[in-house]
Amino acid sequence: MVAVAWEKYLHSYKLYPTPFKSLIVIMEEEIMRLFENGVIMEQVFEADEDAYDGMNVHIKESMDSNHFVAMLRSSISQWTKQRKRGVWIKLPIEHADLVNAAVKEGFWYHHAEPTYLMLVYWISQTPHTIPANASHRVGIGALVINHTGEVLVVQEKNGTFRGTGVWKLPTGVVDEGEDICDAAVREVHEEAGIKAEFIELLAFRQSHKSFFGKSDLFFICMLKPLSYEIHKQDSEIDGAQWMAMEEYAAQPFVKKHEMFNKIAEICLAKKENKYSGFSEVLMTSGFSAKRSYLYFNQKQFTLPEN
Repeated sequence: MVAVAWEKYLHSYKLYPTPFKSLIVIMEEEIMRLFENGVIMEQVFEADEDAYDGMNVHIKESMDSNHFVAMLRSSISQWTKQRKRGVWIKLPIEHADLVNAAVKEGFWYHHAEPTYLMLVYWISQTPHTIPANASHRVGIGALVINHTGEVLVVQEKNGTFRGTGVWKLPTGVVDEGEDICDAAVREVHEEAGIKAEFIELLAFRQSHKSFFGKSDLFFICMLKPLSYEIHKQDSEIDGAQWMAMEEYAAQPFVKKHEMFNKIAEICLAKKENKYSGFSEVLMTSGFSAKRSYLYFNQKQFTLPEN
């Protein structure tokens, strides 16, 4: 039928007046782009192939759902023949109208960010090996000890500690792309206006089913203050002060809860130089030239010189 339609089109071209033939030529060029050997070429999405035989599609242009589904089916058909294993579609928020169509074709949600939704599809007949979304949130607590042995503590206006009267270490969440050591320095400056430098990672805690059902990693970091005058963050902090370490550790809330009590004991031991933590060393890995931090106890282990 395609061949017959093509022949009718070529025949009708001769019937048009000359002024219209230039328009017909343009139409002919467009149709020729879609035809090859008398068959319409199926459109497929441009995609980047990853190291695991997956195809990564970035939707950049608007299209109606019918066109989207047609291209999706053609693409998956081609990638199936090429023995690809999975498909990732990064769908910007401005194209959210295509989500329903993708889900009906067998895609499922992988993760979402403020500006896009990531959808996935498994082509292979084997059980899928698509990695799960990020499983952990990362937070820090900062132990800042001044030259007189006092510790920086705050009282929060919001959250679990609001209205409890408990003095606690400055805490916060590590931002995307931010190192643990830098997050600790930033949080201390934001909450108390104290400039500080990272010294050591003292301990860390892992918990599960905490924030939106995700696991949580919390790192206790020791910092050295570079300034001492407190300027608290009025929007989130009700109070901030330097407090004797022993007074902080003796609070009923701290003594009552095993985890808080153990952290306080570690802090006291560190103050008395009876505890050594992990300091950061910037280095490259075998997979990338990008440098990242390795945390380890340098006092008990010395790296060989290159």
